[in-house]
Amino acid sequence: MNKNKPSGVYGLGFISDQDLFNHTKETVEKYRFQIDLAKFNKNLIDPVKLTFDSKVYNKSIQEIINGEVVRQLDKSNTNQIGYFHQNIFNYIGGKQWQVPEVGYDVENIDQHYFVEMKNKHNTMNSSSSQKTYIKMQDTILRNSKATCALVEVIAKNSQDSIWNISLDGEPFSNDNIRRVSIDKFYAMVTGKSTAFKDLCEVLPQVIEDVVNEIKLKDELNTVFTELKKISPNLLKSLYLLSFEKYEGFDEFNL
Repeated sequence: MNKNKPSGVYGLGFISDQDLFNHTKETVEKYRFQIDLAKFNKNLIDPVKLTFDSKVYNKSIQEIINGEVVRQLDKSNTNQIGYFHQNIFNYIGGKQWQVPEVGYDVENIDQHYFVEMKNKHNTMNSSSSQKTYIKMQDTILRNSKATCALVEVIAKNSQDSIWNISLDGEPFSNDNIRRVSIDKFYAMVTGKSTAFKDLCEVLPQVIEDVVNEIKLKDELNTVFTELKKISPNLLKSLYLLSFEKYEGFDEFNL
């Protein structure tokens, strides 16, 4: 970033221009533009599912594979946005607020406030929700001054309310286990009720400044090339990729 850039160009007050720019830059630089077959198959592709998708939606296998590539890249980038939301609290709220390497996502030891942060209100299934709630219960048992919060970036409502949950069919609630939308959390940390809105207003300009300054990676997708080395038939390649060690697939034909 240009060291001579005038202060106040973003003017948020609760985070310096330099910290906001650098944190945004770090996020942009982690965006994925490249994918190869090893990364494509990291979590094991399901060729049966892709076959159904191709036939049911009347799309070529090339289109289906490309859609899966886009989905994987998007999932990776969505995770980076999660880290953006979490790690910005390394710069907001002074030294009281921290992003620890292990444990909770964000915490304030002085205020005994502990946060688990999620991108969307519906990203946790029942099992994950119960596990998080039990973790918070344990924290409160160990620290009577503690308040724990599930902070959601995309919540149904602007809220700071008791988190009501059902554990094995039994309802539980505790005044010190909260469900908090990101705007309310920003207000708590910064003391400014519109802090999150203010960040969202300047964010397009910050990202544009970052993109104008850095060289983005070139897009590179070698998935199709590598699949064709397995077999010229892309669908057959997918089956051999996943099932090559299964009985009979050494003579698999499509």
